[in-house]
Amino acid sequence: MRSPLQPLYRVSLWLAGLFMIAMLATILVSILGRQFDFYIRGIDSYAGYFMAAASFLALAGTLVQGDHIRVTLVISRFTGTKRRAFEIFCLILAIAISGAFAFYSVKMAWWSWKFNDISTSNDATPLWIPQLGMAVGTVIFCIAYVEELVLVLLGKPLNDQSAELARTE
Repeated sequence: MRSPLQPLYRVSLWLAGLFMIAMLATILVSILGRQFDFYIRGIDSYAGYFMAAASFLALAGTLVQGDHIRVTLVISRFTGTKRRAFEIFCLILAIAISGAFAFYSVKMAWWSWKFNDISTSNDATPLWIPQLGMAVGTVIFCIAYVEELVLVLLGKPLNDQSAELARTE
C-alpha cells in the first residue's frame, strides 16, 4: 500500500465511478423519454451534476496512480538536485493552486447552502448539493498533492520515467 490515504483515494474513485453510472442512467432515461414521449423535469441538469461530481472526485485517485498527463519536457532535462528542487517547486505551486481551488469550492458550496441558492433550471435543486461533489473532490485533490510533496521531501521518486514513456499513447 502506498500510504494511509490510499483508501480515501480509492473511495473517491469508486464514488466517481458511481456518479458516471448515474450519469449514464439519466442520459438513458432522457433518451427513452424522447422515444416514449415522457419527460422527467431536470433530468439533463442531473446528468451535468453527475458528470461534474465524477470529474472532480476522480482527480486525486488518478493523480496518485500516475494517470494524469504530466509534461516532462522541462523536468526531464534536469538531474539530481536540480530535478528534485524543480519537482518541489512544481508541487508547491500545484498545492497553492489546488488549495485555492479547494478553498473557493468549499466556500461556494457553503454560501449556496447558507443563502439557499436554487438551480435556475426547472429542477429547482439546491445548488449546494451538486457543488458538494466538486468541493469534496478538490479538497481530496489538494491532499493528494500535499502527499506527493511529502514523498518527494522524504526522498522517494515522484514517478518512474521508464513507466511513463511506456504509457505514452
